[in-house]
Amino acid sequence: MSRLDSIQKKIVSKNELGKLIHLWQLLSQKIVFTNGCFDILHAGHIHTLSTSADFGNRLIVGLNTDASVSKLKPGRPLQNQDSRALVLAALNCVDAIILFDEETPLEFIKFIMPDVLVKGGDYSIEQIVGSKEVIASGGTVNVVPLLKGFSTTAIEEKIKKRSSTSSE
Repeated sequence: MSRLDSIQKKIVSKNELGKLIHLWQLLSQKIVFTNGCFDILHAGHIHTLSTSADFGNRLIVGLNTDASVSKLKPGRPLQNQDSRALVLAALNCVDAIILFDEETPLEFIKFIMPDVLVKGGDYSIEQIVGSKEVIASGGTVNVVPLLKGFSTTAIEEKIKKRSSTSSE
């Protein structure tokens, strides 16, 4: 199997994810779930994803589809869902990628019922979608502080400024 094939195998359907979760649970592995749009992957994302992976043995990333991103963030995504999924799957701290169309990953969180739910940002645990369900099932919820100075919006603005000054 080529390296690209092994990367692409991490992008899974709900049915495939269910089989992986079952296997990982049989092996007593701690399953971690986080989610996001991951439009332009940057150091802040790497910080959040690698820290999330450190909370367990297997990291599942819920990735908003293009339709879901455009509802949440006007003018986005900048990259399509296939590109975003492939870039995330190439990271060795990520074990599986599942795409979701809804504005929140609540249904996938209920399906996965991870041992650890992680969100990056300035949220309280009570504000994190799925936190009540994960805690009720005996899991934990963690918030990874954002890495200052890194955001997709800031990168997008920087690109816009540079392109407007270069076209003058």
